[in-house]
This record gives sequence, structure tokens and C-alpha cells, in this order.
Amino acid sequence: MLEIIKNFNGFFWGVILIVLLVGTGIFYTFRLKFIQVREFKSGLKQLTSGFDLSGEKADNNGMSSFQALATAIAAQVGTGNLAGAATAIVSGGPGAIFWMWLSAFFGMATIYSEAVLSQIFKQKKDDEMTGGPAYYIETLFNGGKAAKFLAGFFSVACILSLGFMGNAVQANSVGDAFHNAFHVPTVVTGLFLAILSGFIFFGGVKRIASVTEKVVPIMAVLYVAICLVIIVLNIGNAALAFKAIFVNAFSTKAVLGGFAGAGMRKAIRFGVARGLFSNEAGMGSTPHAHAIAKVKNPEDQGHVAIVTVFIDTFVILTLSALVILIADGRATGTGISLTQQAFQAVLGHFGVIFVAVALFFFAFSTIIGWYFFGEANVKYLFGKKALNVYRSLVMICIVAGSLQKVELVWELADMFNGLMVIPNLIALIGLHKLVVEVTKKDPLLQISD
Repeated sequence: MLEIIKNFNGFFWGVILIVLLVGTGIFYTFRLKFIQVREFKSGLKQLTSGFDLSGEKADNNGMSSFQALATAIAAQVGTGNLAGAATAIVSGGPGAIFWMWLSAFFGMATIYSEAVLSQIFKQKKDDEMTGGPAYYIETLFNGGKAAKFLAGFFSVACILSLGFMGNAVQANSVGDAFHNAFHVPTVVTGLFLAILSGFIFFGGVKRIASVTEKVVPIMAVLYVAICLVIIVLNIGNAALAFKAIFVNAFSTKAVLGGFAGAGMRKAIRFGVARGLFSNEAGMGSTPHAHAIAKVKNPEDQGHVAIVTVFIDTFVILTLSALVILIADGRATGTGISLTQQAFQAVLGHFGVIFVAVALFFFAFSTIIGWYFFGEANVKYLFGKKALNVYRSLVMICIVAGSLQKVELVWELADMFNGLMVIPNLIALIGLHKLVVEVTKKDPLLQISD
């Protein structure tokens, strides 16, 4: 099974999705006149002005803009930033990080359009505000059968990719990290994570928003602080690490002894694939959170969405990659084990423990975010009546994921992520004129309070 899935992903991610994802980002970047640069300051201002841990409560009408941002970042910042950076470097060489950056830059324009469309087409269902790509996908082709099929296909792929396979990836990395740090059996970690997550799942959107708006800022600040300390203490190797990233993005030349180049093709393939898994731009996941943000205009939440990709890729993922490269051969392996060994090389055994604890909170918040995204699609397909079944199945997947081999879990996640992307990108291109009109602040398309 592993070989079949690897061959499929090698073909699917080798050319098709790279062209589609980066191409869509480039298209929106020029169509919206570099919106990710022009409105970045606006998004940052909205982020800082909306920060209030004891602020507006989530309800059936949605979340505050900051709560939606926190939920989106909770989903984006997870194993893709710690274990994903490691697997990208091992498989694609240090140059993979450059292609992560490039795809993320264009992805900032893509995620803006996703957030705008999700705001326009959000709706109340079963007395609760909901939304996401399925709701704007079904408006394609005059709302015909083809659009309904694509929307349904997206919803099924999203539930499988995020709710089931994606959360199995999170549990897999946490189980591995705690086994390395504390010798805890992976199944024990999986069971604990499933029970803790279930408590949040069954609390609904109010509990999800309450947890993410508190956990995300704290975990991000602590992780960034530790990484910056490591980089400052090893500033010479940090400079070599940056050189390795740029040199290996276009060649196989080895700059750091422990990480020889893997070739430009592999660097692009694994850089873009892991970049998508990390920042999720174009995948159609974070629009579920942005859809229910209580904002006056769609473009306001679009500006906030731009910042989420920046924080995920250009801050947290980059810091993780630099720490791994600074280790310069003193760390071996793949996945979260490599990340832990890299931190250990600089901080001793405390580094192993720190990564395990950091990953637990990162993965825990991502599980909550991805569960929520899957929940929106369960509601779309089946209504609220199916939620308890879905919640139970996600908890089972968390336990099962902690027991699987890391390579198989990652490949399955890549496959289902890719299948999600296709209908979402079709909708983004098909509805681009609407995004442009909203960006120009057409009053007819503004959303009232």
C-alpha cells in the first residue's frame, strides 16, 4: 500500500498540484495587484487590535475575527512546522525550504481569496453560522449537478484528509516525540490525546474558540523565543544555514555537511508539498474558520488570512528549519525525531523535552482546528445529526495514528490533501471576478453586521 500511495503522490505532487497551486497563487497575486504586500499592514493591524483573551464570546452567529484567526493558525501551526520541516529537508534537501517560502508568498494571495469567498457564501444551518469551500463550490456552473458533485467531493475529501488522516498524522508525531523524550508508549499518548480532544469536540464551537484563542498565542510566543535563543547562540551556523537553503534550491551542492543537496526537482516537490501541509493555502481548510468570523466586510477577514500564512511559514516553520540546519549533521533520522535531535544538539536533553511539549500543544490545537473544519463538512453533507458519530471516529483515528509508521501516515495525508485541492482551486479560479469586485469594495457585496 505504501509503495502504491508513494507512486501516486510522486506523480500527483510532482507536477500537477505544484503547477495548480503555485499557478493559482501567481494568478491572484497579479490579479489583486500583490494584495499580500499592499494589505499586509492592514491584516497585522487587525490582528493586534483584536487580541483579547477575555473578549467577545463565540456563539451561534460565529466567532470574533481574532478567534477565527486563532483557529486558523491552530490548524496551520502543527506537525507541518516541526516534523514537516524535518521531512522536507531530509527528502528534498535544505533547498526545499526556499520553495516553501516561494509557494507561501503566492499562497498568501490564494488564502485571501478563500477567506473572502467563504465570508460571502457563509450561511446559517441548523441555527448555527457555518461556511467553507463547499458552499462557494456549489455556486459554480449556475449551481448545476456538476457543482453539487464537486462540493460533495470536496467535503468527503476534507473529512478524510483533515478529520481522519490529518489528525492521525498529528497523533503520530506527538506519540513519537513523547516516546523519545519520556519513553511513554505511543498508544498511551494517543489515548490521552483522544480523550482530551474529545472533551473539546463535544463542547462545540464555543469551547473550540475559547481554547484556541488562549493556547495559540502562548505556544507561538514560547516556541519563537526558544528558537531565537538557539539561533543567536549559533549565529555563524545560522548564516551557513541560510546559504544552504538558497544554494540547494537550485543545485545538489552540499553546503552543510549533514545535509547534502537532493536536487532541484525534489526540493520543489517536497518544499511545496510540506508547505501546503503547513500553511494550507489553496487547500480549502482554513476558510471554514474565516467564514464564521463576525466582520463587516469580506476583505477584512481576507487581510487577516494573509497574516496567518506569514506567521506559519515565514516565522515558525523557518525557525524550525534553521534550528535543524544549525545542528549540521549532529541530528539524524526523519520526522519529529530529527527535530528533537536538532534541538538536543544545542540544548541537551532539555531540547528533546521542549520539542515534545511544544509539539503536544501545536498538534493538540491543530487537531481541534482540523476537527472543526471536518465538522463543517459533516454538517454540509449530513446535518448536525451525524456529529457524534464523526466525533467518535476522529477520536479513534487519533489513537490509531499514534500506532502507525510515520512514512505511511504522511503519504496518506499528502494524498488526501491533494484530492481536496482540485475542487477548491476550480472554484477559486471560477469565482475570481467576484473576489476582485469585493476587493474593490463594491458596496453591493459587503456583508452587514
